[in-house]
Amino acid sequence: MPLLTAEPGAVPAGEEPPDTGERHRLTAVTGLAALSLDAMASVAYGPEAIVLVLAAGGAHGLGFTLPATLAIAGLLAVLVASYRQVIAAFPDGGGSYAVAKRHLGARTSLVAAASLVLDYVLNVAVAVTAGVAALTSAFPALYGDRLWLCLAVLALITAVNLRGIVESAKAFVVPTAVFVGSIFVLILVGLFRSHPVTTVTAAGHASVLAGNASTVGALLLLKAFASGCAALTGVEAIANAVPSFRVPRVKRAQRAEVALGAVLGVMLIGLSVLISRFHLQPVAGVTVLAQLADASLGHNWAFYVIQFATMILLALSANTSFGGLPVLLKLLARDNYMPHVFTLKADRQVHRHGVLALALASAALMVFSGGDTNTLVPLFAIGVFVGFTIAQVGMVRHWHEERGPGWRGRALLNGLGAVLSGASTVVVTASKFANGAWLIVIALPLLVLAFATVHRAYGRIGARLRLGLIPEPPHRNRSVVIVPVSSLSRLTSEALTAAASLGDEVRAVTVCHADPEDHAQTHALERAWAEWDPGVPLVRLTEGRRSLGRPIAAYVRNVSVNAPATRVTVLIPETEPERLWQRLLQNQRGAVVARAVRRETDAVICRPRFRLF
Repeated sequence: MPLLTAEPGAVPAGEEPPDTGERHRLTAVTGLAALSLDAMASVAYGPEAIVLVLAAGGAHGLGFTLPATLAIAGLLAVLVASYRQVIAAFPDGGGSYAVAKRHLGARTSLVAAASLVLDYVLNVAVAVTAGVAALTSAFPALYGDRLWLCLAVLALITAVNLRGIVESAKAFVVPTAVFVGSIFVLILVGLFRSHPVTTVTAAGHASVLAGNASTVGALLLLKAFASGCAALTGVEAIANAVPSFRVPRVKRAQRAEVALGAVLGVMLIGLSVLISRFHLQPVAGVTVLAQLADASLGHNWAFYVIQFATMILLALSANTSFGGLPVLLKLLARDNYMPHVFTLKADRQVHRHGVLALALASAALMVFSGGDTNTLVPLFAIGVFVGFTIAQVGMVRHWHEERGPGWRGRALLNGLGAVLSGASTVVVTASKFANGAWLIVIALPLLVLAFATVHRAYGRIGARLRLGLIPEPPHRNRSVVIVPVSSLSRLTSEALTAAASLGDEVRAVTVCHADPEDHAQTHALERAWAEWDPGVPLVRLTEGRRSLGRPIAAYVRNVSVNAPATRVTVLIPETEPERLWQRLLQNQRGAVVARAVRRETDAVICRPRFRLF
């Protein structure tokens, strides 16, 4: 009878398969929910940004709303197609940073990384403050507490993301589905209307339409296009977080990217069609989306569903940054441009330090702005357009170097995207420079400088440690272990036992200060030591000032000078109490000594903890 052999990687019957972490990663659907909220929520302010700019051209200017939106949808299609290729070419994530690093050089890649970092942080601050602004618009009594509400929402989103990206995606699937479904219902119903059902929402509000404008210039159209491109923020998030998807990662991420582009494009074009159909005008204090809901569905429960869904999704769209920035920080840390702590993963595949760093930076921006969205909006979207442009240029180089089938068409597509996104970058920066965009212009080079500084520091550390080289063979030095003591106890005995196990020679030292009480305590300790006779000499260190660490560090330094071939270890025993709060009862003498020895000598510091339970 032939023997049956298990296939490679097969799990024996009755045993659970090993946890590879895949169940904590994203599918195409959960990835769409976790990483596209920023882009989805942008339909709440993208069309409005176009209308507000075109309002300067009067009613004639508003007639260009749909053409401007179609141009943006065309750029969206180019970006989605490009980032779909970025996902395939760079499956480790990183988006524009990874593209620039390979094809445009280290300096350009750092500019791309800096732009993405700024955009991710600003996205969190803008999304949360915009969501809270929608809440305070419905409940004006909460306006005075808007900053605390912003920080509370940020804390909630951070806590969800610390539980894992899959958990955060599951939590946001329902709000995303409700919002997208509501917008599609609004568009479909509106397409069958010949006129608005009601204009109750806009009644009594002043119009911001310019009444004496008669011509629409190219500059106005370009500004409307650039302002409306704010709806494209978040398109790159999926490409930045490819490692967060389940196997096959590339295919799942590409499906999520295409689905994002399709849904976002349909919503943008559909809403613009309704704006033109209903001849809506922007009014002060009422969003264009609210007017569209009023005109299409009426001022009823459906209107409030859309408003609350918009409010919730705006607040939760910050989750896009929590999915993308930690992965980007991991890549930067791996390349020695950020502290290596950002490469560490906690349980549930969470880059915890990246999540916390993003939360702290966003909280600082909220405090700086006082929870006001209008203070932050001028800074928004510039960084992402810089990243778009760099990614497109890098992909042109990518196709030119690979020269695979159809490379010319792909390079042309990316080249068109580079021109369009580059023009948008220039226009947005110029038009918003005086309103705060100058901060981004300053912050970008400062962040690049910080990356370079960290890289140089790691380079110096690597040179000192001779990383990558075969080190000298280890050898045994004579060792002296120095144990600071202040009294006799079981802790003293345990410390000397540990020291005797570590070194060839053990010395106990005690510090005596120049006052009668200290002299009496030192004499008592010396008498007790002689009576105990542990076989270890007790050295008295006399110190005129009330210092504990300095005399011990000076003694360690003298030992090292007098015996240069000797390895000196300072063993500082500490107790670990049964209860956490009981650590407050400790005198922290060990920390004082360790700090002084570490600062003034090259001795090895050993701080064993002896449990009291």
